[in-house]
Amino acid sequence: MEKIQNDVDFFGDKLIEKIRFIGNPLCVGLDPYLDKIPPLFRDGPMTPADPRTAKATKSFLISLIDLLEHKIAIIKPQSAFFERMGWRGTQLLEDISSYAREKGLLVLMDAKRGDIGSTAEAYAQSFLTKDAPVKSDALTVSPFLGLDTLEPYIQAAKINEKGIFVLVKTSNPGSGDFQDMLIGEKTLFEKIAEKLEPLSKNFEAPRTGWSSLGIVVGATYPAQGESLRELLPHTPFLIPGYGAQGGAADDAVRTFVRGPNGYEGGIVNSSRAILFPDKGNTDNPKEWEMAVSDAIKHAVDDLKEALARKR
Repeated sequence: MEKIQNDVDFFGDKLIEKIRFIGNPLCVGLDPYLDKIPPLFRDGPMTPADPRTAKATKSFLISLIDLLEHKIAIIKPQSAFFERMGWRGTQLLEDISSYAREKGLLVLMDAKRGDIGSTAEAYAQSFLTKDAPVKSDALTVSPFLGLDTLEPYIQAAKINEKGIFVLVKTSNPGSGDFQDMLIGEKTLFEKIAEKLEPLSKNFEAPRTGWSSLGIVVGATYPAQGESLRELLPHTPFLIPGYGAQGGAADDAVRTFVRGPNGYEGGIVNSSRAILFPDKGNTDNPKEWEMAVSDAIKHAVDDLKEALARKR
């Protein structure tokens, strides 16, 4: 695979530079649980097929994005929560992705796509091309059908200044069922990382040295994250599992390495704790805004303090 050109604005640079500018690695996942959307925004029974649901959810997410502007670098919509609302949900996903990018936020689409040949190319065209209907800066993908299935995403990302995050060691309790299986003396997740290393290296961005190919590493498995950092020193990590899933801030940033402005190395995702704080379950606009703003500040401060403790 050819080395990237220096005259292109690659995702690896855009991500790390934006995090350096914002000053924290928080990524907010947009997982709109319909039963948790506050009374302030609800309309009707909020069932997936009800035509009012997508419109109400849009109002909730637009208001949320407005509060996130200038506070974080990137959001992560989870496509399944939108797809279940049918065509209205798909339209909503397009709308909020475009709106977030207009507000200066990077958009990492959490769709976990993985398929062969022309199907993978079609998925890449859905999210990673310049004329993609769902405007995204990066996409989560699965490697489990083989490295050739990653090629359409990598090529689309290179051409269109996008990124991908490959599932390697996920945050769920059952991840070890397969990912921790030994192949010789190494686990499957370590074997995947070894296969990804040359791909990541060839996708390193020129300004920061960080790759536009990232991996998913759960905060719930910090020791495994450290071994992956040794294998992939210049690969950004998407770190789920922080907050509601039990991962502590210190564990979430454990794989970060020293950069020019402090420790860096990826993004730490929080979803439910930001979207649905306890005091945000209200029909009072000011109370809702204060609750969400406090939740954002708490997560940002928590991660900053964890990074400071690394010094």
